[in-house]
Amino acid sequence: MMRGGDTADGPVRVGKTRAGEVSRKSLRAPAQPGAKRSARRVFSPEYKLSVLAEYDRCSESGDKGALLRREGLYSSIITDWRRQHREGTLVVSEGRTSAGGRQVPTRAEIDRLRAENERLRRKLIKAEAIIEVQGKVHALLEQLSESADTDET
Repeated sequence: MMRGGDTADGPVRVGKTRAGEVSRKSLRAPAQPGAKRSARRVFSPEYKLSVLAEYDRCSESGDKGALLRREGLYSSIITDWRRQHREGTLVVSEGRTSAGGRQVPTRAEIDRLRAENERLRRKLIKAEAIIEVQGKVHALLEQLSESADTDET
């Protein structure tokens, strides 16, 4: 008699999490020795902009889907690229590419760095003022010390 989850060869192995739920990782086929994972694709800014331009030029019904299938892309990636373009982080740069050189900072990161820079400038101004006052106090104490020495003699 076969129970639910059993096959003719035996019970089906299903990984359970602590809460008794099936985990996605446990349902994957076991990794075969020597099997390589395919590398994640990296798209250049030039490619992204050209695909966005072509996507926007599509006017016939089904053209956009055909473009996505041809390029092996999802519509969500087009949404991400449009957002990057709107924020100004998706630009074609002269010289270095993002794969081999510096990454383009996000607008939020630029704003954070500007705010930190301004905070550090204010802190530096305060520190310089304190140092100046300490120098004047030191000079005044030396004068008092010298005048006290001359009064005792």
